[in-house]
Amino acid sequence: MKQMKMYEGDDKMISLIRDNYDLLQMLGSFGMSLGFGDKTVSETCKDNGVDAYTFLAVVNFTINGHSDAEEDEQLSVPTLIHYLEASHAYFLDFQLPFIRRELEESLNPDDSLGQLILRFYDEYAHEIRRHMQYEQRVLFPYVKGLLDGQPGNGSYSIETFSRQHGQADKKLRELKLLIIKYLPSDGLHNNKLTATLHDIYDNEEWLRQHGMVEDRIFVPAIRRLERQLQQSDVTRNITEMVFKNGTAQSQDALSDREKDVIVALVQGMANKEIADHLCISVNTVITHRRNIARKLQIHSPAGLTIYAIVNGLVDISSVKL
Repeated sequence: MKQMKMYEGDDKMISLIRDNYDLLQMLGSFGMSLGFGDKTVSETCKDNGVDAYTFLAVVNFTINGHSDAEEDEQLSVPTLIHYLEASHAYFLDFQLPFIRRELEESLNPDDSLGQLILRFYDEYAHEIRRHMQYEQRVLFPYVKGLLDGQPGNGSYSIETFSRQHGQADKKLRELKLLIIKYLPSDGLHNNKLTATLHDIYDNEEWLRQHGMVEDRIFVPAIRRLERQLQQSDVTRNITEMVFKNGTAQSQDALSDREKDVIVALVQGMANKEIADHLCISVNTVITHRRNIARKLQIHSPAGLTIYAIVNGLVDISSVKL
């Protein structure tokens, strides 16, 4: 039985695997080799170029079934993509063909019901392959584009994937029950069929965990990446607006009093507070604000803040961002 605990970077990698031997395949998906001796998890990850924090997040989630990934900003998205892509390759290129061969060897070739079972498995394998190839073809390139600062054309987002993402293992459950209910056999074939069933159960659990990692760790991480990119776009657009007309809208176009008003606005003062601070009337403050907006073509507090920082009216360290 797996030991329920939260593993940390200082734990020995051999202890993690000894307590949870079903994580062996996960090492391969992270690109980590065996033969790590008595090294810690952190040391083993470093030797294999793997982000230890992300590795442990996936490991602990897989073991314990819960994650704080919704609030976790330290996860490495490139590490997650590498892990998911390698997991897909393992399942499509090894596990699906392996189970197919096991079924062929354990079913009587002269049994028409056995042939139907094989056909049912092939339909299941096709569905899984289509699902994973969609992620390879659409989802992962989209995420890699986000990492390169390219938000896409707006027609696709991680929410699109999340809404469509479901467990593609219904056929596997049906296959398992069909074998148990309708394919009793004796001797060698029965032993092989039992061993195949055991592997099918293992694969069902693997798929469940794989889907949960995508839903609970990967999807939240991409949501955060999308938000960060959107915020960067807003800041860039405001900056472009500030410099839109170059010297025609420069700091020199402002009077000293208008600069004082901008500084007060950046500090969060309301019109009445600005009037009291500068010893002028509220109507005069409103007039100054109108002239500032006309001269700079900047109407938002965020835009004025960027303008004030860029033009040295305020120090960025004094601004509450």
